[in-house]
Amino acid sequence: MRKLNNRYHFKSIKSVTFLIGLCFIGLFTFMTPPSSNKLTIKIDKPAKPISPNILGVFFEDLNYAADGGLYAELIQNRSFEYSPTLQPDWHPLKYWDLQQHGGGEGNVTVSDLRPIHKNNPKYAILTVITPGEGVGISNSGFDCIPIKEGEKYFASFWAYQAFMGQMWGRGDNSKAMPVTLRLETMKGEVLGEQKFEIKGRDWTKFSATFVSSKNVSNARLVILAHEKGGICLDMISLFPEKTFKSRPNGLRADLAQAIADIKPKFIRFPGGCLVHGQGIHQYYNWKESIGPIEQRKSGRNLWGYDQTRGLGYFEFFQYCEDIGALPLPVVTAGVCCQHAGSSPGRGQEGLPLEEMSDYIQDVLDLIEWANGPENSKWGSIRAQAGHTKPFGLKYLGIGNEDAITPIFKERFKMIYDVLKEKHPEIVIIGTTGPFHSGTDYDNGWEFAKELKLEMVDEHYYVNPEWFWNNLNRYDKYSRNNSKVYVGEYAAHENDRKNTLRTALAEAAMLTGFERNGDIVEFASYAPLLARRKHTQWHPDMIYFDSVNTYLSANYYVQKLFGENGGDMLIESQITFPEKTKLAISVVRDSKTKDLIIKIVNGEDKSLEISLVLEGLKSKKNVKAVKTLLTGTSADSVNEDGVEPVIKPVISEILVSEDFTVNIPANSLTVYRINENNLLIN
Repeated sequence: MRKLNNRYHFKSIKSVTFLIGLCFIGLFTFMTPPSSNKLTIKIDKPAKPISPNILGVFFEDLNYAADGGLYAELIQNRSFEYSPTLQPDWHPLKYWDLQQHGGGEGNVTVSDLRPIHKNNPKYAILTVITPGEGVGISNSGFDCIPIKEGEKYFASFWAYQAFMGQMWGRGDNSKAMPVTLRLETMKGEVLGEQKFEIKGRDWTKFSATFVSSKNVSNARLVILAHEKGGICLDMISLFPEKTFKSRPNGLRADLAQAIADIKPKFIRFPGGCLVHGQGIHQYYNWKESIGPIEQRKSGRNLWGYDQTRGLGYFEFFQYCEDIGALPLPVVTAGVCCQHAGSSPGRGQEGLPLEEMSDYIQDVLDLIEWANGPENSKWGSIRAQAGHTKPFGLKYLGIGNEDAITPIFKERFKMIYDVLKEKHPEIVIIGTTGPFHSGTDYDNGWEFAKELKLEMVDEHYYVNPEWFWNNLNRYDKYSRNNSKVYVGEYAAHENDRKNTLRTALAEAAMLTGFERNGDIVEFASYAPLLARRKHTQWHPDMIYFDSVNTYLSANYYVQKLFGENGGDMLIESQITFPEKTKLAISVVRDSKTKDLIIKIVNGEDKSLEISLVLEGLKSKKNVKAVKTLLTGTSADSVNEDGVEPVIKPVISEILVSEDFTVNIPANSLTVYRINENNLLIN
C-alpha cells in the first residue's frame, strides 16, 4: 500500500557512501559521512506525546494455553464432556480410570438424562457391584498432577444417589452411599483423604481441603464408593490454594506472574481465530463463559481440543484488573472465518440478517456486563460473581483477520453503527485482514477511512529480515486516519525456533512502534503460551509444563520494553554507516522522570557509539541503569530445563553530557537515566 524508506536501519546498496539519519517525528536527512558513530539526544527540546500503552499481550487458547495452562484446574475432562468431535480417540471417560480395590467390582458409564445444567449435559454413573475395598474413578490431570509438601489443595465434586432399581427404591433416602475422596500417588500412597455420604436425588456439591505430607511429581485424585449401589458424579475438580492472588477458580500462579512481569498495558482475548470457531454459529459466546462454572458451556476448541471456559470473561477481566492492564475483548463481526473448517468450499459466511439484531444485543449486553451499574440486568450478574464495581471497558475489537468482503462490511457496519450510537465512549477496533499487505489489507484501510474508525488491527508473522526492512513502516502513515493496533506479530525462522535473531528483530520493530507512538497505539506479540507436548503453533513467548515455565528470548524482549516504556518521544539524531542493522528509540516516562534509551544491534560485531545528551548544564557524571540482553550468537536459544543463556543483565554505569558506550553484537541495550540527576539548561 505504501512504499516507505528505512529509518534507524541501513541496508547495503551498491554505493560505498555513508548514510546519516536525522531522526525525529519521521524526518530523514542525508549528511556528510561521520568521523564517528554518534547519537545525539536533545533532552532540552520539547518532547512528542506517544501512546503510553503500546506494549500489551494477546491471549488465545491454543497450545493448551487455558485448560492445562493458565487456568489452574488440575483435573482434565472434569465434567465428562470430551468427545470424538474433539479428537478421534476421545470420549466422555477419556483421562478417567476405573479403580477396583480389594476385590471390588463395578463399572462407570455416562448419561445425560439428569444433568446439573443444560450447558453441562454429560455426567458419570459409578455402579458398585461388589464393594470390596472400594470402587471408583481416578484422574491424573494434564500429563501429571504435581503436589507440593505442606501446601493446600481444594478438591470438590458434585454428586447424587443413583436410582438402582429395587436396591434403593425411587426416592428412598434411608441409606446413604459412603464415599472417600482421596489425593494419592500413582502407586496408591495416600496424601490426604476425606469421607462423605451421598444421599438423595438432588445434585449436591461436596468439598475437601488436602495438605500433602510430601512432594509428589505425579499424583491423582480418586473417588471411591464403598457400598453396593450407584452414584452420579460431575464437575470433579482440584485446585491449588496458591492461585494468582489466591483467587478461587483462579489462574496458575507462575504463569500469571510471568505475564504480569511483562507489565502489559492491555490484554487482548479470547482470540484470534478462536473467536470465530469453525462455522457461522460456532463463534465464542461470551455469555457461556460467565456465571457458576457448572453452568458454563464447554465445547470444541478451534485448535482441536476442549475448552471448559472455566477461564472465562470474568476471570479475564479480573486478571486485567489485578495487574493493571486494560481489557480488550474481541467479538466476531457477524461472519465466520473465510477458512472455516465446518464450511468446506463455502468460505466466509455471514449470520442471517434476521439474527443480527440478537447478535448485536449480545455485544451490547457485554458492554453492560462490563460497565453497567450493579442494578442493571447484566451489571447485576457481574455483581453476583463478586465484582460490584464496573470493570471500566474502553476498547472492543470487532472481527479478526477477516476477508474484507461485502458480507463482512455489511455486518460490521450494522454492529458499528449501533455501538457508536449507544456507546460512543467505547473505542471500536476494526481489522485489515490476515496479512500486512494485499487486497484485504488495502480494502480494510479504505473501509476504516470510510467509517472513520478510531483504530484498526494489523497482523504479521514474517521472517526476521522483514522486520529490519520495515522499521519505518509507520513513518509515513497518515496521522489523520485510524490509529494502529499491531494485534499479532512475531519473527519466524524457517525452523520456527525462538532464536536471539528473532527476538532482536522484534525489538527493532518495537523501537519503530515507539518512534511512531502517535499512530501505533497498541502492539502484542503472538502466541503467548504453549504447553510442551501439546503445541499446535511455533514459536511462542512462554513455554511450560505441569511444573516449570520456560522463558524465551522473545519473552525477555517484551519484558524489557514493558518495563521501560514511555509516554513522550525525545528528539534524537544519529549518524551511522549505512550497512548496519541498528534500531534506536529514546523516550521519557513522565511519571518516573526517567529518560530511556533503547539500542538494538543486529550485527555480528560490537558497535561503539558516542552518546551526547544535548542540553545538559552539568558536566558531572551521574549514575544510570544499564540492562543488556544478548547471547553467544544470533542462533542462541533458551533451552528447556537449563539456565537461560539469554536473559537480562543489569548493571550501573556513569553517564555525562558526552560518553561512549559499547553495544555488543546481537544485543538489546536499555539505558535508564533519572532526569532528577540531570541539570538541564
